Amino acid sequence: MTALNLYELEKLAKERLPEAVWDYYSSGASDEVTLRENRAAFERIPLFYRVLVDVSQRELSLELFGAPCSMPILLAPTAFHRLAHAEGELASVRAAGSAGVPMVLSTLSNTRIEDVTAASSGAVWFQLYVYRDRGATAGLVARAEAAGCRAIVVTVDAPLLGRRERDVRNRFQLPDGLSIENMLPEGLGDLPRGVTDSGLAAYFAALLDPSLNFRDIEWLCSITRLPVLVKGIVRADDAVRAVQHGASGIVVSNHGGRQLDTSPATVDALPAVVDAVADRAEVLLDGGIRRGTDVIKALALGARAVLVGRPVLWGLAVDGQKGVEHVLELLRAELDLGLALVGCPRISELSRDLVGR
Repeated sequence: MTALNLYELEKLAKERLPEAVWDYYSSGASDEVTLRENRAAFERIPLFYRVLVDVSQRELSLELFGAPCSMPILLAPTAFHRLAHAEGELASVRAAGSAGVPMVLSTLSNTRIEDVTAASSGAVWFQLYVYRDRGATAGLVARAEAAGCRAIVVTVDAPLLGRRERDVRNRFQLPDGLSIENMLPEGLGDLPRGVTDSGLAAYFAALLDPSLNFRDIEWLCSITRLPVLVKGIVRADDAVRAVQHGASGIVVSNHGGRQLDTSPATVDALPAVVDAVADRAEVLLDGGIRRGTDVIKALALGARAVLVGRPVLWGLAVDGQKGVEHVLELLRAELDLGLALVGCPRISELSRDLVGR
């Protein structure tokens, strides 16, 4: 791998992927303001580093929902990995296991839950979209639990799909031979054909449940023994209500800038959510993580861990499992160096006085 950082890897991936696939992976909603802000917000935050601290030994590991993590970085749920590489989600989960971090598998994967968990050597969580067909939704949850997944991560910011104009222009579709494998048994595995918009947008409009509300979090908690995390929250009051209705965790997320454009950058929304939830639930963050220092900033502001999405797809496109492993190695090395230079040898000791606003 010649990429020294994730930005160089992104350039390599763009060279390798078909234009419509690149647009699907990389685009945001509407004017892509939030997509840019997720990154820019991290760049605006300075680190007020400490000096004369013994940093000869650093500790990056933690435990999440009973599973050890070698560092506070998870693979975020991203759809359609086989658009990037023939081995798709299997390559990604093997890389996650090799790195000792959990992978959050998307409902919209090109590989069945059972096949992904069978290929894993570490923790797998399952990201859930709630369908109008609640029987099909409950079936997904039961399959995830039976397959050995460690948590359910329900996405709540997509009652309809955000307008991703690049996908509209390309009339995004899955190529022949690729499907939403998890939904094939329910007859819901294919995107609508012959639409003048994005095929994925048409799929969401027809099949996902726009009536989803906080009572449904209680319902999900009632049908599984697994912890339920709510992903897609940027407001403190929504985070509190999610916890009151049974959520064990909150993922501060704006869907990678792909849903409501001009929604806040996730790192800007994070502190209020952390303060509101206090110690009643785990708080994680995704959106814009590209450097080890970004992880440090998120943890200093109260996140327990972060999720990384698009860079995983770039690594996958460039070199399959080895490419994803390289993404995680880059972030691990940057995080380790960052802890030394910020004067905080353990991630558990990162605190808000390290960051300026």
